[in-house]
Amino acid sequence: VSNGYLFVQEQTLRFLPLFHILISGKGLIMTKSAQLAPTLLSQMDEEIDTRKINNSFLRDHNYATEADIISTVEFNPTGELLATGDKGGRVVVFQREQESKNQPHRRGEYNVYSTFQSHEPEFDYLKSLEIEEKINKIRWLPQQNAAYFLLSTNDKTVKLWKISERDKRPEGYNLKDEEGRIRDPATITALRVPVLQPMDLMVEATPRRVFSNAHTYHINSISVSNDYETYMSTDDLRINLWNLEITNQSFNIVDIKPANMEELTEVITAAEFHPNQCNTFIYSSSKGSIRLCDMRASALCDNHSKFFEEPEDPSNRSFFSEIISSISDVKFSHSGRYLMTRDYLTVKVWDLNMESKPLETYQVHDYLRSKLCSLYENDCIFDKFECVWNGSDSVIMTGSYNNFFRMFDRNTKRDVTLEASRENSKPRAILKPRKVCVGGKRRKDEISVDSLDFSKKILHTAWHPSENIIAVAATNNLYIFQDKVN
Repeated sequence: VSNGYLFVQEQTLRFLPLFHILISGKGLIMTKSAQLAPTLLSQMDEEIDTRKINNSFLRDHNYATEADIISTVEFNPTGELLATGDKGGRVVVFQREQESKNQPHRRGEYNVYSTFQSHEPEFDYLKSLEIEEKINKIRWLPQQNAAYFLLSTNDKTVKLWKISERDKRPEGYNLKDEEGRIRDPATITALRVPVLQPMDLMVEATPRRVFSNAHTYHINSISVSNDYETYMSTDDLRINLWNLEITNQSFNIVDIKPANMEELTEVITAAEFHPNQCNTFIYSSSKGSIRLCDMRASALCDNHSKFFEEPEDPSNRSFFSEIISSISDVKFSHSGRYLMTRDYLTVKVWDLNMESKPLETYQVHDYLRSKLCSLYENDCIFDKFECVWNGSDSVIMTGSYNNFFRMFDRNTKRDVTLEASRENSKPRAILKPRKVCVGGKRRKDEISVDSLDFSKKILHTAWHPSENIIAVAATNNLYIFQDKVN
């Protein structure tokens, strides 16, 4: 422990056949892999490249606060970088370790690359409203040069950040000395040509654009078009279209706000651009419906092109039906043929060519159906779980309670429940699938539904775009799981 921060040597864990894992932490621990030396070390590895470590936001779990809770996780398009945002308005970027001949097992590691404060708390004096700094979403832009670009948003403001490296500094100015002070013109007797001198590598994060003052309600999602010139930001009642180069104007493309707010029956919960068609996007609502819109048809897309909604089963109708049918996340598949939605109890896969019912429905935690009353009382029923596809669209993943997360194989129809926790992450241990016992006699390896910890929840997950590497955020901890590398 140094200055109140804890660094722990990471261990490789043997895992069930579907995945094997490497665990790292953010907000709690910063880790490095040690396949050949699985013992837990309390000191930093001497081989850590210290230029990549900025420990100002890596805290011992004893000091974890509300601000340390991770609120979004996102891989960049190549998977080489992984960004997390938290409730404190901070963004931490991890970079994947490059493979070396001497240590081929180090390839899967992600080390801290850059940390920066993206948003600060603000106050709207006209509305007497506090705007919190929590990062709601992060979206990467494809890399065009040596620098990286990402969009981050809180409730009101979207920012475009540039992350770049600098390993040289200019020296030999004519009008300034080496410390940056202005020189006396009388002392300048000769003209010097400034030169670039090597320096320790520095990773800089600078805000290039600030997109503000366009949303009356809280922003819940942002999505970049595949033309990489525009993006859309979505709040509870409106969707705005922005050009990445223009910050002082945006175009309103969806507006569901009624003339009389007492007539409001639903809100927008999420929206995303089609991965291959820059004119097409979808948005979901709190009523459980999904609308597909085409911007070629109309400038204001209040009239949808397609409408996806599953008829409600009358036998399952209850007081909580409308709440649990609200869609918390919607994602296009990489191919653009399917879309996936997550409501409170299920994940559904829809074919874009079939609006009447979902193609596939997966039960995430159906054992909670009998607990909806208590979940309503403690507000857990309003939790917004995300869902993600793997690179080939064959497996989907989403989170649950008790730090459980679920994976569903679309081809074999097999599913597995896994747990992301520090308690079961012993060196060389086999991480077994978890099972929840609903009633009757409980087996030794099962956990009772009454024993689930609803304060521990996996809301945010991400999947590497091409490999079996996943990132799972459990409150203030980040776990990175990887396919077993022999």
